[in-house]
Amino acid sequence: MGEAEKKSVLRETDGEAIRLAKTLIATARHAALAVHPSDDGFPGVSRVQLSTDFDGTPVILISALSPHMAALDRAPQCALLIGEPGKGDPLAHPRITLRTVGARVARGSGDHARIRRRHLARHPKAAAYADFGDFAFFRLNVHSASLNGGFGKAYELTAADLALAGDIEGTAALEQGAVVHMNADHAEAIALYAQKLARKRPGGWQLLTIDSEGMDLGDGDERARIFYPEPLQRAGDLRKVLKQMADAARAMED
Repeated sequence: MGEAEKKSVLRETDGEAIRLAKTLIATARHAALAVHPSDDGFPGVSRVQLSTDFDGTPVILISALSPHMAALDRAPQCALLIGEPGKGDPLAHPRITLRTVGARVARGSGDHARIRRRHLARHPKAAAYADFGDFAFFRLNVHSASLNGGFGKAYELTAADLALAGDIEGTAALEQGAVVHMNADHAEAIALYAQKLARKRPGGWQLLTIDSEGMDLGDGDERARIFYPEPLQRAGDLRKVLKQMADAARAMED
């Protein structure tokens, strides 16, 4: 396929495509990780747990016993395939391929504490082994991405397209307290977010993580991504935005 033909099958990347891509990444519980060939000359593919850091960067937790840790240490360029097939034709469902560069997260660092907390919020059973000496978190820094939103909906995205906006570090400092407070004292608001804003079924929804652009909710294995009306410009705006969204969701009941 020539360059002109390749470009002709791609749609112009717009806000809707970027939001779909960010939603696929934020709501994924797992992904297929492709790494460089080992000594036998063949590439490897493994299923990995997935979470995200505050800036939207994908995060994985893997063991030194797995061949993909050695592969990432040897050649950090890798790829992730994200997207649930759902019912019917699996090719009719959205998916995204991320071309990334893996970077091990140093234990004892501030990044490690934050990443560990966010990962365990999405994968609580991983607490049983996350602190074992042979396990490590890797940030998979995005280089570029290919989004397939379904038949005839192909896009190319950049790292900048997928990066979360706003006051990332300021919001990070507030996240843990805000999540604990909302789950303990504002279960009604969280239920409204899930049912009215994300159009999810009633259940035991909890707030898992927040960032500069939105929040991630969970109910068992189900996930929901809800974007704020606008990205946060200041961390101090979080409380006001959450209240406004709850009020908007209540108004939708009428």
